Amino acid sequence: MSESAPVLTIDGPSGAGKGTVSRLVASRLGWHYLDSGALYRAVGVAASWAGLDPSDQGALVRCAFDTRIEFRDGPGGLRVLVNGTDATDELRLETTGALASAIAAIPEVRAALRERQRAFRRPPGLVADGRDMGTVIFPDATVKVFLTASAEERARRRHNQLKEKGVSVTFDDLLREILARDARDAQRAVAPLKPAEDAVSIDTTGLTIEEVVERVLALVPARAG
Repeated sequence: MSESAPVLTIDGPSGAGKGTVSRLVASRLGWHYLDSGALYRAVGVAASWAGLDPSDQGALVRCAFDTRIEFRDGPGGLRVLVNGTDATDELRLETTGALASAIAAIPEVRAALRERQRAFRRPPGLVADGRDMGTVIFPDATVKVFLTASAEERARRRHNQLKEKGVSVTFDDLLREILARDARDAQRAVAPLKPAEDAVSIDTTGLTIEEVVERVLALVPARAG
């Protein structure tokens, strides 16, 4: 890890747009990109494949240490391999997201993945998205952003995404899942979801992706000099 490499952290709740925005910002800057949520989802997939009981924290911690997670460029963008198998599509399932959120609440799992995340910090720079990038993983980040949006807006976005993929799900179910995940992420004892004290908050409700990207990019020269 290069401590001198600048880091831009983009945190926020599920559906705020941080993944799409982070990838575009990283591309525009020519920096590396870390999707920290994919690491937790990958552990969730590995746990599911192994048939682990979600309540067995000891087994989940061992799974977090043992799971091989690789990121590779491939057809359609970034591909995620879990123990050598492409699990990209399964990572984006709602059930995987719910399991990942529960796993992320386990302190030992977070500790197991902490150094893996920090290893992504390499020149010329890193854009890291997640829920505790600016507060825990990269507290010395050059620029910190916290994206948010109303729960209804986030549910609507997710509903549209799933419809485009042919997945049948109701708006009300998605809204309930988002509200439940918000509460779980905000109330967990370790690294609860919250903006860093020096983060710039951006409400993406009603904004286009390009508008959000431009607002984030405008912060980089001002903060990084």
